Amino acid sequence: MATSTLDSFMSLLLGRFDNREQFEAKKAAGEVFPFARHVNTACNDKILGLPADFPGVFMIEESYYETDGKKSSSPHLFLFTEESEGVLLTSYDAPEGNDKRTLSYDTMVPAEYASLKESGKFVPALYCEHDGVWEGGSDSMFTPTMKFHLFERFSADALEVTETMEVNGRRVFGFDDPIVYHRVQD
Repeated sequence: MATSTLDSFMSLLLGRFDNREQFEAKKAAGEVFPFARHVNTACNDKILGLPADFPGVFMIEESYYETDGKKSSSPHLFLFTEESEGVLLTSYDAPEGNDKRTLSYDTMVPAEYASLKESGKFVPALYCEHDGVWEGGSDSMFTPTMKFHLFERFSADALEVTETMEVNGRRVFGFDDPIVYHRVQD
């Protein structure tokens, strides 16, 4: 059976990743930069009532950051679907019965597909493949004055993630360089 475009894309994205190599280099250079981890887990098995031929992959992305001794986390529920132009990422609100601040695959309370709600703030991101590298992103206005910018590059070598937040045109979150994640073994 041929591997679909979505299967190939998800094989790059699913797993455990961190930016230890980049973090150590930035630290040695005296730069403040986060140590970051991603745990990306497909979770269609936790979505109840999916159609038998459902064409997408739901994924829990658990993101953990530590900067200057301060720790934070940012979990998300995403749906990836294959489109004619590439792979589309759609963000969903944490399912009812789940805490949006602590959502993880291990703690996720199963949810009915019909009850899931797309994020009203996040503009879906389209990823296109060029020579084995997927690129994509989107700009979302979370409020009339708060803009979230996402740009990502995925390859067999690394996941490069650039996320910035601007309020009234001034950056309040994010870094000049993308966070470069490499796959880690459990």
